[in-house]
Amino acid sequence: MLVKLENVHKSLGGREILKEISFSVDEGETFAIVGFSGTGKSTLLKIISGLLSPDSGKVTVSHNEIGMAFQYSALFDSLTVFENVAFPLLERKDLKERYNHAEIKRIVSKKLEMVGLSGIENKYPSELSGGMRKRVGFARAIVTEPKIILYDEPTSGLDPVSSRVIEEYITCLSRELCAASIVVTHQISTIGHTADKVIMLYDGKIVWKGTPGELITSIDPYAYQFVNGQKRGPMIAAIH
Repeated sequence: MLVKLENVHKSLGGREILKEISFSVDEGETFAIVGFSGTGKSTLLKIISGLLSPDSGKVTVSHNEIGMAFQYSALFDSLTVFENVAFPLLERKDLKERYNHAEIKRIVSKKLEMVGLSGIENKYPSELSGGMRKRVGFARAIVTEPKIILYDEPTSGLDPVSSRVIEEYITCLSRELCAASIVVTHQISTIGHTADKVIMLYDGKIVWKGTPGELITSIDPYAYQFVNGQKRGPMIAAIH
């Protein structure tokens, strides 16, 4: 397995965000983390990526290269697509000494091709649609050949057709790179189209786990409330 969390706890600002979180993600597996806002999903990504340390528990990440696709793409508006995708190769000391400019151009071109965006290297983010910006973010996330890819709300703000395109690329990249992919989302379609396994967080704890198919058909009160978007249920406090 490439990612393993064991009894992870984390508090921020005096509030306990994560409690007794344990799960693992294997190579080539896509793992969805779902739940209402404020339940600790993004905090989990920060812990896995090393941006935050747990207060207690154990986090095992079996590969140094981790790619991160941000919720709003986080592209630099003043840089071209090429410069955005190449940014880790140009700025990281351990990488910029490894490749010459011609090699970087080849790598960037290949990554853009993998997300269906060949030939747009000279465009700026303002010239792209929302879905295209998301895919440029994907290309940047995989430019260092990561074995672990983290996606924070990858289909947020997109129309259903653009969302489906993004979902297909998440699945494709996981397969082609044999990566462990972790997707934070609240979109049922994204869960169903990308994930192999799902956990649901509420009040900092895992309250449900299973497959996407089991989530959709579950009569468990947590799963049922989430899937059907109901106000009444065990998670009602999270939406007030």
